Amino acid sequence: MQGTSSALSFLRLTLIEGVGPVLGRRLIDAFGSPDHVFTASPADLERIDRIGPAKARRIHASLLNSAEALEKEVQLAERLGVRIIALNDPDYPPLLAQAPDAPLVLYVRGSTPCPAETYPVAIVGSRHCTAYGVEQAERFSAALAQQGLVIVSGGARGVDSAAHRAAIRVQGKTVVIMGCGLANCYPPENNELFADITARGGSVISELPLATTPSTDTFPARNRIIAAMSLGVIVIEAPKGSGALITARVAIDDYNREVMAVPGRIDSRASEGSNELIRSGSAAMVTTPADAIEILESAARHHHDGTHADRYRPPLPPGAVAEPAPRETNPPPKALAELTATDTQRAILAALREPASINEICRTTGLEPAIVQAETTVLEIRRVILREGSKFRTRNS
Repeated sequence: MQGTSSALSFLRLTLIEGVGPVLGRRLIDAFGSPDHVFTASPADLERIDRIGPAKARRIHASLLNSAEALEKEVQLAERLGVRIIALNDPDYPPLLAQAPDAPLVLYVRGSTPCPAETYPVAIVGSRHCTAYGVEQAERFSAALAQQGLVIVSGGARGVDSAAHRAAIRVQGKTVVIMGCGLANCYPPENNELFADITARGGSVISELPLATTPSTDTFPARNRIIAAMSLGVIVIEAPKGSGALITARVAIDDYNREVMAVPGRIDSRASEGSNELIRSGSAAMVTTPADAIEILESAARHHHDGTHADRYRPPLPPGAVAEPAPRETNPPPKALAELTATDTQRAILAALREPASINEICRTTGLEPAIVQAETTVLEIRRVILREGSKFRTRNS
């Protein structure tokens, strides 16, 4: 198994009965490190807030057996080719790390999921979606993946699978968050899809011990990871009471993420939940991928600048005066569409310091006219550039 000694200590802590992500963090904070937790006595554990005598004894008994459990888990991970990433690892997804209930470890098959330089967006919806749901999931996923965003979803039947497939079809990146351990495949028919995802630079990940089987208890917790790992969540065809609505709700209430919904037919039960998100104002309506890029732009700028965790500051106390904003000395931050542009698109944007025609862009960049025409069309659709007569200009020029 690939993993640091620190990752193994975090992993061992997760294998202790009754210790979840929140309590695990509290134990680490109280004792200074996972290793120090393993030397704690029942009396030491009982001093931790909300751990009574009975729970302290159960945790201590599990601590004594955790070394054996760790060895078995490590051996299984090695056989499966699974890597362990701990919460304090630089490869841990930075957006997820900001969540107070972020998993202490992630089991990873494939590439590092959602590193700092990427822009993840979740696409979720019904397992029992209609042809319209599949069509819209593929449409949004393919377009956003082509623009460099990472598509995050849960690997389930229906909308999730459609989003994953569309992303890899356009050579984009996608991340599957499993509701079971990676020794299992759920749904079983997606085994080939998940293999394709990892082979093409994507990831299949879980917070659950490897042998954990899928159950109704594991999926709601999985949904919080989908929301926390992403800049925003796009809901497509979610009926009332669906897991997609749970993802949207925690994205709003717990993580302050952008939430969007694609409208469905007003008489379709498959879209009752997503339409209600729009009607209630809980989600922004998006009808094109460009709408989603525009909504995600502010969050992406903060993510790029390393200030995403500070987006939602607590209100000032009564009578307090906010400090004046520092004077702007740097260039305006780049928009999400510019941050995810290809090298060819960046060359075109550099040529548009002044408005220019197709022929002028070709002379400046050395690119073929057909390539320039295709890429300017993409940039125009993404609202990065504007057409004025026979010339193009950037939106901020």
